[in-house]
Amino acid sequence: MLDKLRQFITDVVAPSAPDELTLDEGGYRLAATALLIHVISIDGDPSEVEKQKLHSLLEQRFGLDAATAARLIASATLIEGEAVDLYHFTSVIMRSVNEEGRLRIVEMMWELVYADGTVTEFEENVVWRAADLLAVSTRDRVTLRQKVAAAAPLAAGAGVAGGTEIGAVSEVDPAN
Repeated sequence: MLDKLRQFITDVVAPSAPDELTLDEGGYRLAATALLIHVISIDGDPSEVEKQKLHSLLEQRFGLDAATAARLIASATLIEGEAVDLYHFTSVIMRSVNEEGRLRIVEMMWELVYADGTVTEFEENVVWRAADLLAVSTRDRVTLRQKVAAAAPLAAGAGVAGGTEIGAVSEVDPAN
């Protein structure tokens, strides 16, 4: 099983693969996508809205076509499933991405959290932990959350269902 996974990853990141799938300069894209997949999976199976939002974010923010975004998601899904913690991904991002880029990744995480109209405590916690590992300050994390929440359209039938209704933004720092 592990050999198959290694072979798949080797096929994806082979020198003939597009730059966005290599683990050197572009490895942050794979790591960021794995983090994003973790965000949409933390509260159960990702909804179709979350999956569509993930595709859209990758295409827009990373400048990918639909096929490349789908390959990146497939690779990141495998890697995310094998990871034991967030540090595996955040360490790659920290080595490769400047502060502005890390802020954009946290913003993308919030966009996925708000995509389905419900914010769960699990989603809030994973964004908080990832932002902390990415050296994004509490102030910046909260500001990004408020920005995304203000721009998020109210989903039809969005409710509380174990989380916070999309219009209500309450930020409590789990460290306090």
